[in-house]
Amino acid sequence: MQLDWQPVAAAAVFTIGGGWLAARATAALASRPMPLPAAMAACGVLAGWTFYVVFGATAFLLSLSLAWALLVLAIVDWLDFRLPDLLTLPLIGGGLLASEILPAEHVSEHAAAAAIAYGALWVIGWRYQRLRGQEGLGMGDAKLAAGAGAWLGLGPLPSVLLLASIVGILWVTIAAIFRGQEELSKRIPFGVPLSVAVWIVWLYGPFAFASAG
Repeated sequence: MQLDWQPVAAAAVFTIGGGWLAARATAALASRPMPLPAAMAACGVLAGWTFYVVFGATAFLLSLSLAWALLVLAIVDWLDFRLPDLLTLPLIGGGLLASEILPAEHVSEHAAAAAIAYGALWVIGWRYQRLRGQEGLGMGDAKLAAGAGAWLGLGPLPSVLLLASIVGILWVTIAAIFRGQEELSKRIPFGVPLSVAVWIVWLYGPFAFASAG
């Protein structure tokens, strides 16, 4: 079987160029930069993963751009509990553009999904703050959820939120096992599990229960 060198070249450029840009972006947006070797390694893993799952040049390039944005957002949130507008707002716009480019997608549906996702997380965060007297979900999380809606559409959103919640629970549970019960009362950067969930659902689609019917 003949190897298609175009996606291989794109993956190589993404690994080197995207890794360098990720290191620079985290240096500018976070309290400390992501080391360049780690950034290139992460981009290389994402590029290889995408290469084996996504078919078609357009979808492949769009997937790489989504992977880069989610990687940087996750790192910044992990370090500083912050999801900067400089990344979340272009993520929303990029998702709407992708829905216009890809076949069988409708930008109006994705725009509605972005609005619904933002509103849902805003309400959850507002309600949590009223009940507990402290912030549970920030507006950055709501904007990242809007980005998920813009990229994925309305149908996959329940799978994204469920998977993000599962990853978050596992994170807290593992931290409590290794660091003690006090970890259960600490905040976690929800942008990290949310980014993971968006990426998994983008590559593999929503859970069967969400797509049935």
